[in-house]
Amino acid sequence: MTLLTVKDLCIGYDGNAVADHINFSVLPGDYVCVLGENGAGKSTLIKTILSLLKPISGEFHFANGVARNSIGYLPQQQETQKDFPASVMEVVLSGFIGKMGFRPFFNKAEQAAANANIEKVGISHLVRRSFNELSGGQQQRVLLARALCATDKLLVLDEPTAGLDPEATANFYELINKLVKDGTAVIMVSHDTRTAVSHSTHILHLRKKHCCFGTTAEYIKTHGKWGEKENV
Repeated sequence: MTLLTVKDLCIGYDGNAVADHINFSVLPGDYVCVLGENGAGKSTLIKTILSLLKPISGEFHFANGVARNSIGYLPQQQETQKDFPASVMEVVLSGFIGKMGFRPFFNKAEQAAANANIEKVGISHLVRRSFNELSGGQQQRVLLARALCATDKLLVLDEPTAGLDPEATANFYELINKLVKDGTAVIMVSHDTRTAVSHSTHILHLRKKHCCFGTTAEYIKTHGKWGEKENV
């Protein structure tokens, strides 16, 4: 079952296109890395998929059971997030807010799922800690557990390792790889072509025109191992 289908999408701001002719699809267990130069529209694409921006033209649609409020989203980490005054459990549980409607409290099933996701990302020993006391790598794991509370089908990650040290970055990618093997689909924006090629199953390379999408093996064949070939 295809989770997300994007057809001839044109994205941008105020009618001004940033990237055009975007076509790709995402299946369960796909690991799609979105590459492109600065200003190529990577974050704009993510905002469009999340319905935070309207497309200029084209369309995208989700499979039954997948909606904007059931996508696990991990945005670029901001300083305000790092200083968020809440416990690890409170941050993780907040991933359910989009599903609660007017219900004021988290139910037992949500609390159990939060604990399961905390264990899945390896932060059970931090559950009583304050979020703002954690390292950058630990905070990203907390935010990933929160994203998993929103869904176990599709995760959208916008440069999730920005600002992390090499060890924390390697640990984070290892965790994402495990989630993908378990069937979770991932769309990840990255500036790191080497890492994208090393981990992903598919590459979406954004340009203002002639955006390309294919398997990582196809990308390596046409762009070179680290994407150094041009004009393809």
